[in-house]
Amino acid sequence: MAPTRVDFNLHLWSNLRRFSRALPIGICVGTRMDVLMTDSPDKQLLFDKLKPFGQQHLLRYWDELFSAQRRELAAQIESIDLALIDSLYRGEVDQPNWHELSCRAEPPAAVRLADIVAGAPGSLGITPDAAHECGTKALAAGEVGVLLTAGGQGSRLGFELPKSLYPIGPLSGASLLQIHIEKVRALSDRYGVAIPLYLMTSPATHDDTIRFLAENNRFGLSESDLLVFCQGSMPAVDLQSGKLLLSARHQMFLSPDGHGGTVAALAASGALEAIKKRGIRQLFYLQVDNPLVPIGDPQFVGYHLLAESELTSLAVAKQLPQDKVGNFAQIDGNLNVIEYSDFPDEVAEQRDQHGQLKFWAGSIAVHVFDVGLFERAQAVKTTLPFHVARKKVVHLGQDGEPVSPDEPNALKFERFIFDLLPAARNPIVVEFAEVDCFAPLKNAPGAEKDTAQYVQQMMCAQYRRWLEAAGAKVAEGAQVEISPLFALDAAGVAERIDPGRLFETSQYITDS
Repeated sequence: MAPTRVDFNLHLWSNLRRFSRALPIGICVGTRMDVLMTDSPDKQLLFDKLKPFGQQHLLRYWDELFSAQRRELAAQIESIDLALIDSLYRGEVDQPNWHELSCRAEPPAAVRLADIVAGAPGSLGITPDAAHECGTKALAAGEVGVLLTAGGQGSRLGFELPKSLYPIGPLSGASLLQIHIEKVRALSDRYGVAIPLYLMTSPATHDDTIRFLAENNRFGLSESDLLVFCQGSMPAVDLQSGKLLLSARHQMFLSPDGHGGTVAALAASGALEAIKKRGIRQLFYLQVDNPLVPIGDPQFVGYHLLAESELTSLAVAKQLPQDKVGNFAQIDGNLNVIEYSDFPDEVAEQRDQHGQLKFWAGSIAVHVFDVGLFERAQAVKTTLPFHVARKKVVHLGQDGEPVSPDEPNALKFERFIFDLLPAARNPIVVEFAEVDCFAPLKNAPGAEKDTAQYVQQMMCAQYRRWLEAAGAKVAEGAQVEISPLFALDAAGVAERIDPGRLFETSQYITDS
C-alpha cells in the first residue's frame, strides 16, 4: 500500500527498504545498508559487472573494508546503470545544440501581465476573472496538491544545514520550509479542504529535514497531509578517463540527480500512487529557496486549466538580455527552457518592433503540472534527457588520499524538470511581476542580489504593499513581517487589517 503519511519515529526506513531497488540511483543518507543487503556481497560478481565498462577500480580497497562497508559499496554498484553512465560519458546520448536551436526560436505562448492587470483576455482568450474562478473551484474541490523540492544544502550561504532550514523570516526567523508549510496550511483554511504537501529531499538533506519537521511538529501540518520522499543520485566520472570517482574507499561520489529526478522519485517512493488515490489532478511545483512564491494562486491554476495545459509555467519579464534565468522559447512548435549559459548573446539581445526584448520570459522554477504528464514521463524513461556538466569534484586519488582539484575534473549528470515542456500538451507561460513572486536565496553576503538581506528586503516590501493597499500605514524605517497564517496575500490582509491602522515600529504579525 502506498504511503499516505510521514512516520517520523521510523524515518521511513521500512518504506525505504521496499523502494530502494526502484530508486534512480542511491538512497537517502542514514539508511542502513545492512537492511538493504543481508547477504555478504560476492566480489567476483561485482567484478564481472564492472569489467565490461572498465570500472573495476571501484573494488581497489575491497579487501581492506569491513563487512558493512562492503555491503554499502556493493549496494551503490548494484544500483548504477553502468551502460547509461558509459553512454553519457562517450556522448552517445544526444545533447541538444542549444546555439543552433536558439537561432530559430520564437517567443512562447503566454499570458502577459499587462493583460492580467487590465482584465483583458489576451492572446489566449482567457480573462483573469474566468481564470480566478476556475482555479478557485479546483482548489476547493481538493484537486490541487503542492510539490516542494528541498534538496539543496546551505553551504554556499555559509550555512551548515539544508537550505530549507535557513532562518529567512526578517523578524520571526522563520525558516524557508516553515514559511512554505504555513502557506499550504493557509491555503487549506481558505478553501476549506486539506491540501497535501509532497516534499522532496535529497540524500544530503533528508535526515536533517525529517528531524527538523519532527522537532517542530510539522509546523502544524497534519501527518496525513505531508509526504516526504527522497530523490535519487547520480555518480560523477573522471573527465579524462570516464572512471567513476570514489569519495571514500567504500563509497562512490554521488550527487542529487537534479530536480528532473522528481518524476522517478515520486514513482519510486509510492508518492505518485498516493497522489492518484487522493484524487489530486494538478501539482503546484516550487523550489524551497524562494519564499515569495504565491503557492496555489487560483488565477495561475485557472489559466492552466482553461488552456487545457499539462504544464503551465510562471515567468517574470527579464530586465536585461543576460539575466541569469532560464529563457522560455518556442522551438519547432515545442516550448522549451534554455539556460542562460546556453543562450547566445546575439539571440538574447533581439528586440521586437516596440524595442522590448523578444525573449522576455524568464523561468523562476514555478509550475503547475497535470499528474497525467508525470505518469507518461515515468512510463517513457527518455522523456527527461540528462544534462552533462563539467564540475570540480573532491575525490579519492589512486593513492587513497583526497584530491581537491583547482579546475573542473569531472562530469556530473542531472535532469531538469522543465525538460517536460516539449512533452506536455498545450504548455503555456503566465507572467507575474517579479516583486510578487521571485526572490530566491542563493548567494552569500556581499553579492549584488539573491542574498539573505536582499530576500528579506523583498519580503518586507511585499508586506508593506499589502498593508498600504488595505489602507494601513507603515512608518518609514519600520519593518512588518506577516505570517501566512495571518494572511496569505493582499486580499487576506485587506480582510483583517483596519484601514488607517498605523504601524510605527517593526512588528511580526501572526495568529500563532
